[in-house]
Amino acid sequence: MFKPDQETVLETIRSLRQALQFVSLKRVKVYLIDNTPVISSYDWLLEAMEGVSVEIINGQGNVGFGRANNIVADAVGKYHLILNPDVDMEREALANAIAFMEAHGDCGLLTPQAFNPDGTRQYLCKRYPTVLDLLLRGFAPRGVKQLFAARLDRYEMRDQIGDAVFWNPPIISGCFMFFRGDVFQKAGGFDPRYLLYFEDFDVSLRAAKLAQIAYVPKVRIIHAGGNASRKGWWHLRQFARSAWIFFSTHGLRFV
Repeated sequence: MFKPDQETVLETIRSLRQALQFVSLKRVKVYLIDNTPVISSYDWLLEAMEGVSVEIINGQGNVGFGRANNIVADAVGKYHLILNPDVDMEREALANAIAFMEAHGDCGLLTPQAFNPDGTRQYLCKRYPTVLDLLLRGFAPRGVKQLFAARLDRYEMRDQIGDAVFWNPPIISGCFMFFRGDVFQKAGGFDPRYLLYFEDFDVSLRAAKLAQIAYVPKVRIIHAGGNASRKGWWHLRQFARSAWIFFSTHGLRFV
């Protein structure tokens, strides 16, 4: 996390703590990785996680989402959850994720069914993007988006993603990535070249070479993030920089 909103993070922690009560794993370790340069106190975090084994990692500065997650790459267990600080889980989300992994040994990465805070569905699975897809989705006015609605729906896999398990979506969101631990390690974690954005696209493609990826609708979350184009010029620059790294690595498609 980076300069976290305390109430948002507390909601995430409460949902995580509740979800942990339903899992059958004997040992669980939670790592809270903070990229904020200076934090005065973590008492509010530790109080919210009382009774759970927690390690707070800070002091590295704003090294980016991927590099921050890689700090604990050597310490992952049988399963490894990447969780954004703006995600609320249903209480049985983790239990359902573990049960699915236990039943499907070839699944190495799982993505949930997601909803916006207003209750509308959020689509975390994507087809391989083109430059046009990204420009339309991130920056086009509403009227232009409506003209290309069918194309954007296809990019978000709305024709495939629903209330049934779907195997091997090309790309999934980094807000909630439930890895089999050895798959995360064999993939090498996140590519440290990405400071922000597209690191989840990249690791999805690399993980798919090692194991199957599954969209599992019984694992349900609420995610409040997104909308890079509305966050200012710094975010826009990072988006463009990361898009260039991604396309130069995996192949550029314009339309």
